[in-house]
Amino acid sequence: MHRLNVLIYASNSFVSTLNELKPFLKFNHFISAPSASYDIILFHDEILKDKKIKNIINKSDFLKVCLSTQKNQALKCDAIIQLPTTLNEINNTLENIFAKKKFIKNSSIKVKSYLLNKNTKKLIKNNNSIILTEKEIQLIELLLNDNSPLSKNDILSSVWNYSAEADTHTVETHIYRLRKKINDEFMDDEFILNSKDGYHL
Repeated sequence: MHRLNVLIYASNSFVSTLNELKPFLKFNHFISAPSASYDIILFHDEILKDKKIKNIINKSDFLKVCLSTQKNQALKCDAIIQLPTTLNEINNTLENIFAKKKFIKNSSIKVKSYLLNKNTKKLIKNNNSIILTEKEIQLIELLLNDNSPLSKNDILSSVWNYSAEADTHTVETHIYRLRKKINDEFMDDEFILNSKDGYHL
């Protein structure tokens, strides 16, 4: 994991403490204005009394972690660290919520008008979904990541590690089954297209 960049909105004493503990932090911390290079905003709930800062935090798309002395406080954030706390807890909380976001982002892929959730192995559209096999997911990802049509031999070698000389109908069979699944559930017979050059989405 890369070293996180964290924007801090907190008291001067808290920032000073972080500066003193810099060698033990698992993140880079900044107190300047927001920029695209930040991963997380770490803020103290007391800072929300400043309407300008509160507005910046609320409008931000960064992950938000709140330092709070209040229990069960209703705050719009991704995690709350109860004060007093430890440096270890701050490090772990920041790393964990960033890893969770990264996992969710990597497990969900937009494919045409569908969402492919690799974690649940589902292809989803509106409130409907179908369960996919691991090979079907690999096949969809392969076609999605290539802008040009892929031949049967390209798909065989990439998904099944078969050579071009292998006498098999594996690709045709899997594509037929996948098309049938999609058409039966979503009434879409144009999910995977094919031309003289090969298969494509």
